[in-house]
Amino acid sequence: MRFAYYDKLSPARQRTYRKSDEIAALGLPPGLLLGSQVAAIGEALRNDRRADVQAACQSLIDALTRGYHVPKVKVRVLARRPADGEGELHGLYEPNDDGSPPRISVWMRTAQRKQVVAFKTFLRTLIHELCHHLDYELFALDETFHTEGFYKRESSVVTALLAQTSRSVTAQNE
Repeated sequence: MRFAYYDKLSPARQRTYRKSDEIAALGLPPGLLLGSQVAAIGEALRNDRRADVQAACQSLIDALTRGYHVPKVKVRVLARRPADGEGELHGLYEPNDDGSPPRISVWMRTAQRKQVVAFKTFLRTLIHELCHHLDYELFALDETFHTEGFYKRESSVVTALLAQTSRSVTAQNE
């Protein structure tokens, strides 16, 4: 299934879209055990400590970029989501167009109620932005589109990370 905006894309952009859509899964890099790093993000969110959330996110993203053998990306965790009449911005990926390192920005508080974002929502947003980076660096796509394949890749990584996190918590409690 293609999203509605596909028909408005140029033929070259449609080819990139289709390439992205064909990549339906992305496992974790072999040998990485990231459960404790993911759990650290949850703990820092529960404690409402932005600097700790940022450090835990950077640690996770550093491990993943090393594992996927792609360039590093800087993570910024900001306080409250920006919003306009159409909704809130959850995350942002900024590629390195000007020679600076690419950057992922995520916000840890909702715009309206200023509440700390739920852990799974926050993790999904962080991985969503990483997937944009991987589209460029791992899959060598000319652009990064929100395709069905993109969302499947995002979901496969988040699912794998959460599985490791629950195993890590279980092991710590034994």
